[in-house]
Amino acid sequence: MSAGLRGLFRKARKLPVRIAAGTVLFIPGLIFEKTGRPVPALILCLASTLICGADVIVGAVKGLLHGELIDEKFLMTVAAAGAFALGDFSEAAAVMIFYQIGEYFQSRAVRSSRNSIKELMDICPDDAVRIAADGSEERIDAEELAVGDLIVLRGGERVPADSEVIEGSADLDTSALTGESLPRQIGAGDRIESGTVVLTGTVRARVERECSQSAAARILELVENASESKSAEENFITKFARVYTPAVVAGAVMLAVIPPLFGLTTFADSIKRALVFLVVSCPCALILSVPLAFFGGIGRAASSGILFKGGNCFSPVARADTFVFDKTGTLTTGKLSVLDAFPVGVSRDELLSLAGAAEYSSLHPIAQCLREYAPDDGDVRDCVEIPGKGCAATVGGKRIFVGNAAMMAESGASVPSDAPVGGIFVSRDGEYIGAVTFTDCTKPEAKSAIEALHRIGVGRTVILSGDKKENAERVRSELGIDSAEAELLPAQKYESLERIMDSGKGKTVYVGDGINDAPSLARADAGIAMGGIGSDSAIESADVVIVSDNLSKLAEAVLLARKSLRIARENIVLAIGVKLLVLILGSLGLAGMWHAVFADVGVAVIAVLNSMRTLSKKQR
Repeated sequence: MSAGLRGLFRKARKLPVRIAAGTVLFIPGLIFEKTGRPVPALILCLASTLICGADVIVGAVKGLLHGELIDEKFLMTVAAAGAFALGDFSEAAAVMIFYQIGEYFQSRAVRSSRNSIKELMDICPDDAVRIAADGSEERIDAEELAVGDLIVLRGGERVPADSEVIEGSADLDTSALTGESLPRQIGAGDRIESGTVVLTGTVRARVERECSQSAAARILELVENASESKSAEENFITKFARVYTPAVVAGAVMLAVIPPLFGLTTFADSIKRALVFLVVSCPCALILSVPLAFFGGIGRAASSGILFKGGNCFSPVARADTFVFDKTGTLTTGKLSVLDAFPVGVSRDELLSLAGAAEYSSLHPIAQCLREYAPDDGDVRDCVEIPGKGCAATVGGKRIFVGNAAMMAESGASVPSDAPVGGIFVSRDGEYIGAVTFTDCTKPEAKSAIEALHRIGVGRTVILSGDKKENAERVRSELGIDSAEAELLPAQKYESLERIMDSGKGKTVYVGDGINDAPSLARADAGIAMGGIGSDSAIESADVVIVSDNLSKLAEAVLLARKSLRIARENIVLAIGVKLLVLILGSLGLAGMWHAVFADVGVAVIAVLNSMRTLSKKQR
């Protein structure tokens, strides 16, 4: 957040009292001025101006001493001083009062945006309970934890560092990181991220990352750095303000001097018009409200587990017409499950049971898939794993071989010519008894997520996969994705993405797991990494990170980006349009100081309140 926003936030609490005191003095001053008593009007309005605008005047003087003339404090101070010089005491006080009211609303808006992110700042615990070498427990500073340390976590405690559970079970609240409300059950072997909360149960875990490298720390770093990456709209406002404000100030000087020289107006009237110019020229409505729209959007998204790396990431996501997906680990779970079984001379259940028993001690992904079919009380002995071929074991006194064709040849079994390909074969005592095929299951929410993208206007969805064509086509058909390209090497996937980008109408978003898809994530108009917060490549290559690995967040990210972009543009049109209108009217003598105050403070308040809509959870 910029220094200007931080300054507004710090003085938010003091402003209401000063505004109230200034207003109490301003009202009778205005009455005295309207009833023809200038002395008490001057005293009251001057006191009101000093009470309300002391910091503004001091800031203007400091800017003058440092050569920084063209800022809102200088403009407001000159406008108030000019109004006093012309005898318009109430207008001088009104300028300061309404300017500070605008500042107060802006500071409140900043506070609300900060609060949406502040919750994230509390996800890193200060301490941890470490298990010492003698088995005793000691409470230490979380920053002292080292990789390999054993920690204990009880109900209600926040995980201090990314760890792996080695003992116990519990329910884990991951909402601070992922935005998911449902707790996740954890047990031995499960990985837990820092910042999550143990709801019930007690677990012991081994630290896998230091606190500074854990998921929570990475999220905080992403959010804190996000405000530094400006969007095109923010860059436009910065460039516009550099030209606009000095030009208006120069116009005000000419308006004050030139018309009286030609006898078109009096000096008093020209100076008053010039003061209107000065008040209107203050660009605070633009400078604050537009960045605030993106700052609020970043905070709102972060609370849902969607991390935008900066305001510049909103536009390509909002304009996305094509979504390109990696398959394995993105659209699918990355874990195998049995697709079909082809028993010969045995039942389907018996085939799966024998295969599961023989593979029970293997760590191969296929073995882990078959393990659930192994009988709990099975008589399994003499297990052996042959790399590149498969496994063998004695199950119930029979020698079972599970693996590829080479494994069947070693067992003495013949594989029929019509046996399915792409799976494993099973033999018993040298006799072929069947085959099992496998598939990578799609994620439960994948189909509804693709439907949601199409529903909000995404025109095309594509799969780019290195997997076999039949697997990619199966996933494409199952999820309702428009097209799929398969059996692609990483370089070919990159080339396909470029071809898709060239043929698309709008922006192209690539969605991957953030590890082997890093080149494509970086090449796309916008890259979205799914569940890759623990991956360096995800953070470096992607523009957006979906912490929860939930595909349904994709449509939400698009809607949030569109909303933030729409609000920022509304603020630009509102602020510039009203200011230009009042500038024209003021130069013709048709707009007074009150109109100028509205064009500055009123428009700023409206724009800031409009920006606050980014924090709303309601989506169209």
